[in-house]
Parts: sequence; C-alpha cells; structure tokens
Amino acid sequence: MEKPSASLWRKIKARYNLIGNECKNCGTRYFPPRIVCRKCGRKSKMSDFKFNGDGEIVSFTKISVPPDTFKDEAPYFVGVVKLAEGPQVEGHIIDNGGKIAIGTKVRAAFRKMYVDGDEGLIYYHYKFEPV
Repeated sequence: MEKPSASLWRKIKARYNLIGNECKNCGTRYFPPRIVCRKCGRKSKMSDFKFNGDGEIVSFTKISVPPDTFKDEAPYFVGVVKLAEGPQVEGHIIDNGGKIAIGTKVRAAFRKMYVDGDEGLIYYHYKFEPV
C-alpha cells in the first residue's frame, strides 16, 4: 500500500472535486461514486458526474468536544447537505458568522481539514459555506 502523501491524495478525484457518478439508465446521481446503481443493479452504466457544490442544510450539529484531530477548531459544525443535483453528503459547515439553520443554502469550498503531526502533511477536503 502506498504511504499517504500529497500526490496520493490528489489521485483521488472525488477528494478535491465533488465528482461522483450518474447512472446512464435511470439518471440517479451518487456521491461518493458507486460501482452499481442501487435502482438499476447490474444493468447500470455508470459515468463520472461533477457536482457544482450548491446545496441546502438538512441536518447539522455543533461539535464542542472534538476528537484530537480537530481540537483546535472547536466548536465547529458538521451536517448533512442535500446537493442541488440530488445526493445528500456529510461535511463540515463553515461558521462565517451567519446563522446556520436547516434550509440554509450552502456551497462547497475546499479547505484545510487538518495537519498530520507525524508527517506534516496537510489534508484538504470539502466543507460547506453558507451563501
């Protein structure tokens, strides 16, 4: 197995872009990508689909006592966002001073998640920012 490095993470398309896939039979879209469509099963023909990142908060919570990896960010919000193109995804919600509530419109932004203390690698991921 390849040791985690910046180049390894960049090879994962869905990590730095909201790239999922779409079933060409029924049009259902997935994030993260799936090998087989849950609706069509083995008949499915999946192709890459890049989501634009626009969505709406459907659930969220405030984390006050985080795991060690995120201890410097507390308190912070995580939630479930329904993307405009269909799927629901989990992610951090950036508190930029606005009110975070169910129904708040958000847009994906790629931000630093944490720094690996042993390796010094900076891990980036999508977060959702109120618009």
